[in-house]
Order: sequence, then structure tokens, then C-alpha cells
Amino acid sequence: MPRVPTTADAFNAVAEPRRRQILDLLAARERAVGDLAALLGVTQPLVSKHLRVLREVGLVEVRDDGRRRLYRLDGRPLKPIHDWVKGYEQTWSERFDQLDVVLAELSEQEQQDGSQDRQ
Repeated sequence: MPRVPTTADAFNAVAEPRRRQILDLLAARERAVGDLAALLGVTQPLVSKHLRVLREVGLVEVRDDGRRRLYRLDGRPLKPIHDWVKGYEQTWSERFDQLDVVLAELSEQEQQDGSQDRQ
């Protein structure tokens, strides 16, 4: 089966960790490519490549500001991802509740073992 291009949809675009970092930075405010490159510690061409992919799937918008191009997040294409992940929320909550029970039992056991050692 051929690989789906990263520009096919938001799911594929955000699968790349560096693109998620860019989105995190743009969630705070709009930024120029140079600012993103400096904050990420990578080259401007690499950031531009990722921004192109993010723009193609609609996650990033760009506007000209004099000689600079400023990029900003458009979170609307993230909604299908949110909706999909939300389906797993109940499972995660149940597992965390189970973990809380196990941790409480371990803590109780530790306290009992410590009090027996002092006797």
C-alpha cells in the first residue's frame, strides 16, 4: 500500500513531532519563520518546509507584514483529531482510576511494612 502524503490531512501532518512543536509555538501567537527557527534550534529552510505542509492542510495561515511573513495557527482542522481522541477519553479515565487504586494499595502496604519494621 502506498504511503499517504503528509499533506493529505491534519492527522498525517501532525504525525511529525517537529510540526507539532511549530503548532505549539503558533498557538501562543503568530510568528515569523526566523523566530520559529531560533526557538526550535533548527534552520529556516527546515521550518519553511514544515510550514508549507501545515499550510497545505489548513493548520497554518500566513500574512505579509512588510517584508516579513507571519504565520498563525488555524485550529479548525484539528477538530477531527480531537473528536477521534475524545473517543478514548473514557478508557484512559478508567485506567487512571485503576492506577489510583493500585497506588493507594501500594502506599498502604508500604506504611504497614514500615510500621512492622519499627516493632
